[in-house]
Amino acid sequence: MADPTIYDDGDDPYRPIRVGDPGPGGETAKWGMLLSRFMRIVALFWLLQGLMHWRILLMAQQSIFDTMPQNAALSVIFFAVLDLVAGVGLWLATPWGGVLWLLIASAQIFLTLSMPGFFIGGYWLIGVNAILILMYFALTFEAGRDVDAQRLRERRRRKAEARSHAAAKPEELKGSD
Repeated sequence: MADPTIYDDGDDPYRPIRVGDPGPGGETAKWGMLLSRFMRIVALFWLLQGLMHWRILLMAQQSIFDTMPQNAALSVIFFAVLDLVAGVGLWLATPWGGVLWLLIASAQIFLTLSMPGFFIGGYWLIGVNAILILMYFALTFEAGRDVDAQRLRERRRRKAEARSHAAAKPEELKGSD
């Protein structure tokens, strides 16, 4: 069996970024916390947006397929379901939540360009979504750099400890003579 003490999870290059994961010193990475807060704020807006789409579906006097063009009715259903799922994924700060949110934000941009009157806010929505997407990528990039920097600091600390232990052993052997 392999010795579990020789493998350190911090040395794993394929280890995912864990938002809010305590670092070696017990402190949480600054950018990871900012990313987590950003995701939660966006999650609140996306949950609200999903509920607004459900309001359209449930409060309509007639079936939305009778009152709206078919592609618009399908879009309402698409956003009603996936906005809520993306909101939950963002709130939990999961990678799939971020990916689903990016997909839905891109779909909103595309739909706003193809059907300008579908969303309230029109072209402002494109700008807001573009800014949110850029902020998400910037925070994710910085959170990844934070994790890498923490790993490097921890690796240097372990090497320094190993050197100090190695230097202390010859002195212990001399003292026992």
